[in-house]
This record gives sequence, structure tokens and C-alpha cells, in this order.
Amino acid sequence: MQPRLFARPGPAACGWLLAGVLWAVAPPLRAQTAAPPAAAPAAQHAGFIKTVQGTVRLVDAAGQAQPAQPGSALRVSDSVQTGDDGSAGLVLRDGTTLVVGPRSRMDVRDYRFESTAQDGGMLIGLLSGSLRMITGLLGKSHPEAVRVQTQTATIGIRGTDFIVSTEAP
Repeated sequence: MQPRLFARPGPAACGWLLAGVLWAVAPPLRAQTAAPPAAAPAAQHAGFIKTVQGTVRLVDAAGQAQPAQPGSALRVSDSVQTGDDGSAGLVLRDGTTLVVGPRSRMDVRDYRFESTAQDGGMLIGLLSGSLRMITGLLGKSHPEAVRVQTQTATIGIRGTDFIVSTEAP
């Protein structure tokens, strides 16, 4: 099945419905929230988990899974996996906001951001489920460097607010 992409061109538009779920958690994110982790240097992580609702696991590159918690660091090669009742809000270092819906698996495949030059790139993988992204500084300054990849397509982002939904093969 081909991924579905829903784009919202401006802040005046409202009311997207994605299986009646994704907008239930965004905006505003209604769950436990946390500030960015203070102890981890910015170069070591892509961002952090801002909100968690229901069952959400954070799986590292070695395959070690742990329950996701607000404030958990999100690193390149980490995977966020949500259960039937789960959703998570993530914030990347450039200000990009991601909301992962129920029954989803999202991977941070590549993330580089140099804050002084506002330069870098990101590749987010959505293996199953739904994802809402509101691009940050990278999407504004280098939109060609922001990509979302699904099982069947890679989507180039041009600095907007959008939702992608896909089904597991």
C-alpha cells in the first residue's frame, strides 16, 4: 500500500483527521511533558521525547528496548515504537516537532544539525503507523535536506506541517 501524505499549508487550516487518532494528541500535546535533557551534549543526541501517552518504547541501535519517558534522549539510529494505545511527541534539536501515532514504528535514520550555521539534514523512517511533522530550522533553511522514508517511498519536505500514514507490509 502506498503511503498517504496530508499537508496543511498554513496555520489557519484546521481539523485534520487521521484515523481519528493523531489529532487527539496534537496540538497541544496532552500528556506528560519534559524539558530537553540537560546532561547530554547536543552533539550526542538528535532530540528528546517531550510527551508520552500509553505504551511507547525507545529501542536503541543495539536493539535494547526501554519504556520511553518524557525527557529521554533521542539519538540517531533510535526507534520509537508505540502500542495500540500509545503516542509520543518528540522535539529535535532544530525545533522540528514529531508526533508518532498509535501502532507506529519510527526510526531516526540520520540527523545532523549545526546550530550556528543552521545547516544539516535529517532522514526519518516510518515503517508503520502514522507520523505528524512540523519542520523546524532545517526545514526552513534547507528544505531539501529533510526527508521522510516509508517502505515504498521517500518524501522530500519543503518546510511545512504534514502527516504521513503507512501500513506494515
